[in-house]
This record gives sequence, structure tokens and C-alpha cells, in this order.
Amino acid sequence: MKAKNKHLKSLDRFIDEKIGKKGTKKREAFEAEYEAFKIGALIQQARRRKGLTQEQLAERTGTHKSYISRLEQNLKDIRFSTLQRIVEDGLGGHLEISIHFDKAK
Repeated sequence: MKAKNKHLKSLDRFIDEKIGKKGTKKREAFEAEYEAFKIGALIQQARRRKGLTQEQLAERTGTHKSYISRLEQNLKDIRFSTLQRIVEDGLGGHLEISIHFDKAK
């Protein structure tokens, strides 16, 4: 059995210490930014998996290459209708949305 490294922390504990506990304003802002980052990363990952350039994806969705680039770099907010068009028309996928509630709230 391997000895545990006393200095290793779970990601949740690390974020609690560096950003703040869940429910604090700083933590909520961090989590909102993270969700926006994930959308951009998912778009980029799907685009690459489909073998598309940013320009090709933009053409398929009626946007511009620079807009796709800004989305992938988390520098641009995205409207739901545009996200749906990118996923469905541009990538040939299906967009699913879900709502989760914290047990504590």
C-alpha cells in the first residue's frame, strides 16, 4: 500500500481555500466563470473532433471566425439561440440543458 502524500488536497478543498467556500460571492463568481469556460472548451473540443476549422464552423452557423475564436477562448458571452445553432447546425449535435439544485439550498 502506498503512503499518502500529506500535502495533496482534493480539488474541492483547494478551491475552498483559494477562492472561498460555496455560497460566498467570490466562489459564485468563480463557478459562473468556470461554466462559461467549459462551454468554450466543449465547443472547441467538438469542432476539432469533427475536423472543422473555426472558419468552417462559422460559415455553417452564420457567424464569423473571430466570434468562434472568442467563444473558445472564453472572451465572449453567448446567447442560447447562438449556442444552439453552433451545436446543432454547425456541429451536427444535440444541445441538452439541465438544472441541478444544491441539497443545502
